[in-house]
Amino acid sequence: MSALDLARVTSILSPKQITSITESARARISIWAGAVRSGKTLASLLAFLIAVAAAPDHGLIVIVGRTRETIERNVIEPLQDTSLFGPLAAQVHHTRGSNTAVILGRTVHLIGAHDVRAEGRLRGLTACLAYVDEATLLQEAFFSQLLARLSVPGARLLATTNPDGPQHWLRQQFLLRAPQLDLAHWHFTLDDNPALPAEYVTALRAEFVGLWYRRMILGEWCLAEGAVFDMWDPERHVVDVLPPIRRWIGLGIDYGTTNPFAALLLGMGTDNVLYLANEWRWDSKAQRRQLTDHEYSQRLRAWLDEQGVRPQWTIVDPSAASFLTQLWQDGLSPVHGDNAVLDGIRTLSSLLARDRLRVHRRCQGWINEVPGYSWDPDKAARGEDAPIKADDHSLDAGRYVVHTTQTAWRSDLREAA
Repeated sequence: MSALDLARVTSILSPKQITSITESARARISIWAGAVRSGKTLASLLAFLIAVAAAPDHGLIVIVGRTRETIERNVIEPLQDTSLFGPLAAQVHHTRGSNTAVILGRTVHLIGAHDVRAEGRLRGLTACLAYVDEATLLQEAFFSQLLARLSVPGARLLATTNPDGPQHWLRQQFLLRAPQLDLAHWHFTLDDNPALPAEYVTALRAEFVGLWYRRMILGEWCLAEGAVFDMWDPERHVVDVLPPIRRWIGLGIDYGTTNPFAALLLGMGTDNVLYLANEWRWDSKAQRRQLTDHEYSQRLRAWLDEQGVRPQWTIVDPSAASFLTQLWQDGLSPVHGDNAVLDGIRTLSSLLARDRLRVHRRCQGWINEVPGYSWDPDKAARGEDAPIKADDHSLDAGRYVVHTTQTAWRSDLREAA
């Protein structure tokens, strides 16, 4: 890496970014934590490029992330952005889907670590440099095993993360023990990124509320407690009359036999607001009768026919394998719902806070479940964010259809903003 290339990139950095890059070169473990779009990723990536250029000839270089796709999106694509890294971007080569990249002439291995089995991918590996994207999303055992594999003299680990709960293993076992571990870390806020336009910062602050605002905007390691949807206001979010619906986006289904079965219909109004417009629900305990998959499908299709609606997508609880098969046989072409619970909650929270999602009064299951939907205090105390799993069937159906269909409605909301 030439001095000219380095000077070109550092000219767009803030003092905190430059300080973190300089200090990271002297630490075995370096962690950039804080708000979204706060500049931590750019600083860490530049530090990584410098580290690649100086890495020992022996030992592997690895990039670790939740999945290979997130590595490509969060690490490889930014490194190939000439507006950020200028001529250096031309020295980052990767074929999408491949498990390696070539960066500054060095082969770099991409490792997805989305489950407990991922630890096995590190067995026998000897590494000289590792970059970890979103470290809090990894298993502690995997992270510890990765550190153990960095056995080459002068080996280093660089990581980025958004904050999580205060009891999260990364904070408890690493950040709070920094002086004992040859670990350097930096806390970034939006003010640490001088490249962000003021109007973008304002829009970003409006997109996150409650827990997400404290973590993603303020960069705090804070506890998930109280109501999940603390921005919910029936006076504002519940409507008695729908505007004209210009597009029926999807039907979200949470499958249940002994538990309630819930289906929520999502449409985009002519006012460019999303509406949970109607709900079909079957509670076998209240009805004193369980339905078969065929009966569920038959009644659901009859309910849609009554309204004269055929939504673009049918989004189904991904664990409902037999019901998915039934819907395929009946011609509804179902799609597996995205069951990333926290991501889905964050999507719904943002929409409700910005008044871009409203619920018709017919959706009584949803309306009844929202106020009592709370974070699990026992899991929060152990560093895990999870809602209490009770009375959430309509909420899950709504989460499936809204979160899974983001690509279908995001541009409409962006144009209306």
